[in-house]
Parts: sequence; C-alpha cells; structure tokens
Amino acid sequence: MSKPKYQIEDFLANVSEDNCNFVISVRDYMLENNFKQKIQVTKTTGLQLSFAEPKVKSITGVVVILFLRDGELRVRVYGTNHKVYPTRLDSLPENIVQQIDKSPNCVKFTNPQKCWTGCGGYDFSIRDKRYQKCLVSCFEIKLDAESESFLLELIKSEAMARN
Repeated sequence: MSKPKYQIEDFLANVSEDNCNFVISVRDYMLENNFKQKIQVTKTTGLQLSFAEPKVKSITGVVVILFLRDGELRVRVYGTNHKVYPTRLDSLPENIVQQIDKSPNCVKFTNPQKCWTGCGGYDFSIRDKRYQKCLVSCFEIKLDAESESFLLELIKSEAMARN
C-alpha cells in the first residue's frame, strides 16, 4: 500500500491560526532558496513539514522541521553551521536560551562510543555560557509570539550558511 501524499494545506489545517503566517514565511523562504519540502507523518513527531538541501539525504541535510507535538508547534533547526552566526545565537531571547539549556547534553563529548557515528553534537556559547548539546534536540524550540522572529532569523542564517 502506498504512503499518502500530504500537501501544505494538510499541514496548515493542523496548525493554529496564530502560527500559519510563520509556517508560510518559512516555507516560502526555504523554497525560494532551493530547499526541498517534505510533508510526512512520523511515529515520533506526528505530522511534520521539513526542508532539506537538494541531494542530501542525511539528517545533516535538514535545515528545519516544523511539527506538532501535544498540539503545539515546535521548530527544530539543525544548526550545523552555528559557528558562522554566533551573534545570532547571542541575540536569542531568554525563553529560547532556556529551552536550549534544558535540551539533553551530547553524550559524544563525554563518551564518544555511546552516540551514533554521524553525530558530532554542538559545542557553542551563548552570552559566554558554553553548551555541548545533542544534535537532534538542541535547537528544538516551542513556537510562540516572542520566538517567531528570532526563529525565522535563525532559520535564514542556517540556510544562508548552507548555500
């Protein structure tokens, strides 16, 4: 049996009206910059909208994933190029920094044998505090009115660094 094909309208139908403009802004920007869009249902996140670099199939090719978890929209940015935009990280509001701080530490830094081979984790600083965070959940942020503009700029910074 073939997998169902989802459209952007399917995703937007599940997003609160408050967040629709953000989703559309991210989508428009990513498509304009030649990232490929994928909408799918996964066991862990449910319905998700993701964007990846063309011809890159690994997790490091994904720039942003928007997904609903427990009814809230979350944004995950794979900030592989975080060292290119340190001032962007320093400008993040405190509520985003707190979410980053609460994300799991990368076990690769303490025990390289315990994490999967392709993981390198993230080692970075925000306002002089050092973080060594998990690649998957480091920049997974709950979307709210305060975080929208900062997340959009973070997404744009990562996308520009990849192009």
